[in-house]
Formats: sequence, C-alpha cells, structure tokens
Amino acid sequence: MTAVSVVQRQHLVGAVLVTLGMAATVGGALGFEHIGGYIPCALCLLQRNPYYYGIPLGLLAIVSSALKLPAWITRTLLLLVGVLMLVGAGMGVYHSGVEWHFWEGPSTCATAAQGVSSDVGDLLGDLDAKHAPSCTDAALRVLGLSFAGWNVIASLILAAIALRAAAKA
Repeated sequence: MTAVSVVQRQHLVGAVLVTLGMAATVGGALGFEHIGGYIPCALCLLQRNPYYYGIPLGLLAIVSSALKLPAWITRTLLLLVGVLMLVGAGMGVYHSGVEWHFWEGPSTCATAAQGVSSDVGDLLGDLDAKHAPSCTDAALRVLGLSFAGWNVIASLILAAIALRAAAKA
C-alpha cells in the first residue's frame, strides 16, 4: 500500500466513525424526545445544531475520501466537523452550568410543547401529563450527568476523532 492510500484509508475511517457517532448521538436525543417523551428545552435544541450541520459535512468527507479526491478536501471537511463538535461541547458546558446553577441561563427557555392535544376533551389530561421544559432543571441524570453533560463528552470524543483524522497527512 502506498503512503497516499494509507492516509486516504485513515481519512475514510475517521470520517465514517465521526459521522456514525454524530448520527447516533443526535438520533439518541431524538429518540428520547419522540419515544421517551422528553420535551427538549431551547438550549437542548440549540445543542443539536452542530450535529445537524456536521452530519452532512461528515458524509461529504466520506464521499471525498472514497472518491480519492485530493486529501486537503477531506482534511478540511474533517476539520470543520471537529470545530463544530468543539462548539457543541461548549454549548453543552454552558447548558450544564445553567443546570448546576453556576451561572444564569437565558431569560426565556420556552419551546413549543409537542404532543399537546388540540382536542378540548384531552387538553386538561395533556396539561397534567406534560410539563414545559426547563433549561435550569435536568430532565434526567444518568451517572450524575444530564443530557447536556453527556453531550459534552460525546462532542469532545467526536471532535477528537475528527481532528485526529484531519491531522493525518
């Protein structure tokens, strides 16, 4: 194998790993929302944006590597994905700090309460069952971390994968 094909393979593997990781992370968040019934707050929804932008860039990195386009194209795409994941980690740190009351959050954290019935008969039942999301209260903690805290960890791991793959020359 030539040095160029080894680098292309490393780029491809990195692009596939980071793209699958981003899809799994945001897919898990969507699963908790639509299957688990956890209504995301405004900060939760904002933390998904780096994934929504990063997944198409990751797919482009996979395609550029698979088509053996110049390595700088794949490296640039992976670098962009890495930066997006670092931004996502920063957003998660901010949201986690708001949840732990280290600092003030946004003045309003309202989102539309999805799943509330428009049928008047079901409205009172829905209002009792559904609670508006709060940016200051974690909906769920697993091993002491909220969704925002786990997003920090996932984003940092994904950033490391993307940036390491981008650094391969």
